[in-house]
Amino acid sequence: MEKRFTFYEREEEESEQKKQSLQMESATLKRKFRTSEEEFDDIPVSSVDFSIARAEQVLRSTGEKWEPRDLWLETRDEKSTGYRNDMKKFEIKVTESCRALRVRADHKALRRVAEEKCRQTKEFRELCARRAPMFWIPLRAHCVWERMSVTLACTVLGNPKPSIQWFKNGVPIELRTSPPGKYKIQNEYGMLTLEIRRCTLEDSADYNVVATNAFGQATSFANVLVKQYHGLKSGWDSVSYPSLLPVYEGEFTSVMKPVFTREKESFALSCSVSSSLERYAPSIHWFRDGVLLKESDRRTISCMGCDVSLVGSPAYKEDEGLYMVSVPAASGHQEQSAYMFVKDADPEDIGAPGSPLCVQCHDVHKDCLLLSWTPPSDDRGSPVSGYYVERWDKSSNQWVPCNEVPTKICRFPVSGLTEGETYRFRVKAINKAGISLPSKASDPVTMRDPVKGEKEIVIPYDEQRKIVINKDELDELVKVPTSPRNVRASEVSEDYIVLSWDEPDPCGKEPLTYYVQRSIAGSNSWQRINLDTPVNSTRLPVFGLEEGKSYCFRVQAVNKYGMSEQSESSEPISLQATLVVPPAPDHIMALRDTKTSAVVQWGKVECDPEILGYYLYSRFSGDTDWKPVNNKPLKCNRFTVPGLETGKDYEFCVRAVNEAGLGEQSPVSDPLNINEAIYCPSAPYDFALLCCGKDEMTIGWKAPKFTAGKDILGYLLDQHDSSELNWKDVNNEPITKRVCKITDLTEGNFYEFRGRSMNVAGVGDMSEPSDLFKCEEWTMAEPGPPYGVRCREVRNTSLMIHWDAPVYQGCSSVSGYLIEVLKEGSDEWKTVNENPVTDCHLRVSDLETGKSYKFRVLAINSAGSGSPSLPCDSVIAATKPGTNEIEVGVDDEGFIYLSFENPEPIDNPEFIWSKDYKGEPDPEKTEISKEGNKSKLVLTNPSEEDVGTYSVEVPNTDGISASHTLTEEELADLLKKSHDVRHPLIQLISGWNKEVLENGDVRLWLQVEKLSSAANLEMILNDSIIGNTPKRKINFDKENGLIEIIKEDFGVEDKGTYTAKVVDGKASNQFSLTLTGEDFDDTLDEANRKKKQWKKKNGPHFQEQLQWKVTDDCHVIITCKVNNITKETILKWSLDKKTLSNGQYDGQSGDGKLVIEKFSNAEKGHYKAVVQDKRGQDDSDLDISKEGFEEIMKEICRISALSASPLKCQGTAEGIKIFSDVKYFTESMNPTWYHKNKKLDSTEKVKSGSTMNQIWLQIINPTDTDKGLYTLEIFDGKNTHKRTLDLSGKAFDDALAEHQKFKETAIVEKNRAKVVRGLPDLATIMVDKTLCLTCHISGDPAPEICWVKNDKKVVFKDRYKLDVKGTVVTMTIEKICAEDTGRYSITVKNKYGSEVGQVTVSVFKHGEEPEELKKAWEKTQKPK
Repeated sequence: MEKRFTFYEREEEESEQKKQSLQMESATLKRKFRTSEEEFDDIPVSSVDFSIARAEQVLRSTGEKWEPRDLWLETRDEKSTGYRNDMKKFEIKVTESCRALRVRADHKALRRVAEEKCRQTKEFRELCARRAPMFWIPLRAHCVWERMSVTLACTVLGNPKPSIQWFKNGVPIELRTSPPGKYKIQNEYGMLTLEIRRCTLEDSADYNVVATNAFGQATSFANVLVKQYHGLKSGWDSVSYPSLLPVYEGEFTSVMKPVFTREKESFALSCSVSSSLERYAPSIHWFRDGVLLKESDRRTISCMGCDVSLVGSPAYKEDEGLYMVSVPAASGHQEQSAYMFVKDADPEDIGAPGSPLCVQCHDVHKDCLLLSWTPPSDDRGSPVSGYYVERWDKSSNQWVPCNEVPTKICRFPVSGLTEGETYRFRVKAINKAGISLPSKASDPVTMRDPVKGEKEIVIPYDEQRKIVINKDELDELVKVPTSPRNVRASEVSEDYIVLSWDEPDPCGKEPLTYYVQRSIAGSNSWQRINLDTPVNSTRLPVFGLEEGKSYCFRVQAVNKYGMSEQSESSEPISLQATLVVPPAPDHIMALRDTKTSAVVQWGKVECDPEILGYYLYSRFSGDTDWKPVNNKPLKCNRFTVPGLETGKDYEFCVRAVNEAGLGEQSPVSDPLNINEAIYCPSAPYDFALLCCGKDEMTIGWKAPKFTAGKDILGYLLDQHDSSELNWKDVNNEPITKRVCKITDLTEGNFYEFRGRSMNVAGVGDMSEPSDLFKCEEWTMAEPGPPYGVRCREVRNTSLMIHWDAPVYQGCSSVSGYLIEVLKEGSDEWKTVNENPVTDCHLRVSDLETGKSYKFRVLAINSAGSGSPSLPCDSVIAATKPGTNEIEVGVDDEGFIYLSFENPEPIDNPEFIWSKDYKGEPDPEKTEISKEGNKSKLVLTNPSEEDVGTYSVEVPNTDGISASHTLTEEELADLLKKSHDVRHPLIQLISGWNKEVLENGDVRLWLQVEKLSSAANLEMILNDSIIGNTPKRKINFDKENGLIEIIKEDFGVEDKGTYTAKVVDGKASNQFSLTLTGEDFDDTLDEANRKKKQWKKKNGPHFQEQLQWKVTDDCHVIITCKVNNITKETILKWSLDKKTLSNGQYDGQSGDGKLVIEKFSNAEKGHYKAVVQDKRGQDDSDLDISKEGFEEIMKEICRISALSASPLKCQGTAEGIKIFSDVKYFTESMNPTWYHKNKKLDSTEKVKSGSTMNQIWLQIINPTDTDKGLYTLEIFDGKNTHKRTLDLSGKAFDDALAEHQKFKETAIVEKNRAKVVRGLPDLATIMVDKTLCLTCHISGDPAPEICWVKNDKKVVFKDRYKLDVKGTVVTMTIEKICAEDTGRYSITVKNKYGSEVGQVTVSVFKHGEEPEELKKAWEKTQKPK
């Protein structure tokens, strides 16, 4: 007891100590628990510490959790009282709650502190960073070569971001007013650059850039010096800076011409240079509209030898533009450019519009984007009504339509896309004619969140390290999102509305989707738009709205925790056309440029929205259809149109284009004739000294190469004494010739000359100075040099050389000339003519086609040959395309002429004719006229003196000339033709011919030579003039010289002599035909015969004549086929001239058919079918009376014999019947019956016979002797067929039993009581009359008789009486009354059976009509 007490006391003491310890620990924990805000008040923490802590909290895995229970020690004793256990559990729960509250409070407090610290740090940094602009790296000066590019660069600092402006010599640089592609200005991250492309001497200037913000302004200066390159050995650059000079010194040797291609076809642009460029390929650049081009899958840039090219395939309209190639040069770069035009491909539907172009994607979001494109230039006469948009589906590898209803404008929002997926789009245009080909596909675009980058916070720490935090991760824990905000329409059109809204704030960490509802403004009926799939982004295009109605919209956000409340409703929104087509451009004007191009300019169009460009159209003057010049909109308002036809008149118009479509057409320009523009001529060249005295010189020169198609009015010369500084004028008035004598010179001095030429446009450029000529008198014996050497009539293997005689003759007059030639590739001059020529011209032959030649001339006198002339310009031996020669002939008046047409149309061309190259032909013997671009020389009085060479030259052209040698033989032939023209006789080609046409008409015709439209014809028959009548047609084909008479119903009145008199101007002739005697009779007979055949053939006729065939059913069918039928065509059948009504005729196919199902002797005869309508008739006969009938019967016999069925047997009332079924029995089948191989004849015991479809044998009262094998033989006309039956055993017994049954039935039927005849169905009688109802009966034994009225037996007394006399039974009703009306029946009965006969009795009063008779009458009167 004492030990136990001590134990309890010790246990109680330990319990008290444990309780006290627990209370102390709880109090300590309560004192230690404080919020994070309280703790942070005592602990200094920087913003960087907060950022790092927050970053670590975000990046830390969420696997760790605080366990409050670990803070407690294990209880030392598991046995504790209930009170202590409850207190312990309570304390643990309190501690856990405190820890959870602390964690939640820590999150909120940490976020607020971090945001506040970040905000303060950001404001502090911004305040510290605000400053005026400062150039950290200033501009520096540059010195470059001409035609090179230079880039000025500097770095600027400043906050806020300063605005930048570049200046050149104090003048702002504006990109809009500067030449296209001249300047390129960039401002990226404070790095400022100004690129000056293709520098010229004018680009040498002082450049400065000004940076300005709210705190001040800064400027940086630099000087650019552009130097001109004068050669490798000139100036300081040959020694000091040889490495700066380009190595390549080649030049362009060809001009890059405009390229015309078509969609989906290949294209190529190329040019040539004088030396190989392969080593400098990296320095060759191609540009399109100022944008550098690089090689791609569709585009290849190559440099092979001296050829530079850009090749592409396939071409798209986006490839159209101005292409420029830049190659290195000694002075920097040299360039050539050409425009490439890409026409629309031929559409699949004729009349469908061209394809759209420039498809681009804008405003890309997670699941939607905005598509835009440029409308086509060519609608092919029908305006574009809409566009279909398609996207490429990777899963099916097909283009999927994005819209079912065509959109009217060139913008379309595409929704329902997937974030992270890449898409491509294309567009088709549609008009009334059909759908265009698809456009080029857009560039690939990947769907993404556009604000994803804005949500990221970058925190730098530890030098160059940084931490990236998404703002969504800093949001407080939001489960169900709040409502979206600011629902609005970001774009409105007449087809759709694009809705936009802002995300909920806060939006939480979970991804959001949205549902959109709409309601008609003023109503509260909301309808969800996107029922199938939610929207992932904050944009949604809405289609299918009604015009004229206003709608309100609201949005609901959804995440995995639930749906937000509905947003506030948007303002009322309605469909409206916000885009309108631009107005028409004005002030359109077309100007001449070259022989194949024109310059068109027009006024700019200013409208909102900004236009995409302009489409230019052209047409021949007088045409109605416009053809597009360009298929990609032009950005400028001035354009050179190439590829035009020289000499043609063109008209032009312009249409501006924007995303709403093509604008109105501008006014049409005035017609412009395509030809060279009028410019000042180029400079004269190749000055030469022709003669020199003591104080005078005679100077000659060559005419300018370029005259703009106008005459040179004169030349202005300058002279320069080498001992003086200045140039002096030689003449004040223009010199018309290319030779000038200059006086008042100083002997022994050296002089050089230069000059300018002038035309109606003005004075041209000054020429290069000539060589220095010494002024000293010429005393040599040889002649001076000829001058003016020129080549004319250049052809593939020959040309004509002309020159002028030398001014200085020497010691004697010039006796001849020698011509020397220098061939391409040779340095040696060779003499062309061994013997000198006395004339100042020579035809050179045997030239090599395509080779280049130079010629010079030496004059010869008695002292020898003088100095050579200056060589002529290089000439290539080749006939130019389109070269015309002189045409020789006789005109309509009989004059011999030579004519020449200028192949290069120019304004008011001049033609210079000469004979034998000695000057203008004799004006008394010739007459020269001009009409447009054609000149004509007429020999007014031709004779032998006119034989010779005639030449013509067109000045101010590219050497257009020709010649023709008129020989004596050719002149004699021309004189003969002239005589025939002046004294003509119409020539006969084919004399009178007669023929009978297929329709029986007679044609008489002859042919003469071709006649003019003024020719006349007079036709005579037997001295009487005849003309056109309804039965006679006279045709006169003047173009082919054909005269014909077509006579219908040719008869006796057409016999006689026909004469045709033809007169054509001065020419005439007559031709006769005699049609009498046998010729007339034969022609008349043939005409009548063919007329009859024509009437038959022209109308309906039998393509297949009547023919018969027998079917498998033994039906005889007579068929035919009719051709050339109409709806009115009928077919009639007849047999021996008796019309048959059962004939059939198909009016569609022309098939006729007559079916005879039972063919017999009655169908024998002569069949005839007649087809006819208003055009005529035809008939076909078929004789089926003798041989035809027998053949048909044989065929029927054959088919029927083959169709005979196996023998069958059946019992009948008379006995046993054996039979065989056939399709059609004829006597020709000759059936024969056998019993046990013994032929059977018809007896009382055995009878045989046939029906139309059966052959039978009847055995009367059969017995056992009738058993055995029965055989039937049938003949088909050639062979015999057998059918057998073994009538024994069960077959005989069954047939015999059936016979007994039929026999008993016949007996019963014969003796049964029957009402044979006599009773009517209805009997009507007037009251008070006597009615007798009589009928005949039969039966053995005599039957019993019973009369019934209305199902009641009749009692015969008083008025009812019955009389039976043998088989006649009569019931009489005397003084009949209305009560006797009813249904009466008689029943006869014996032991074999009974039968009932009925009659209805109707009694009517006097003056009444029985109801039964009324009903019967009404039934007969009803229409059927």
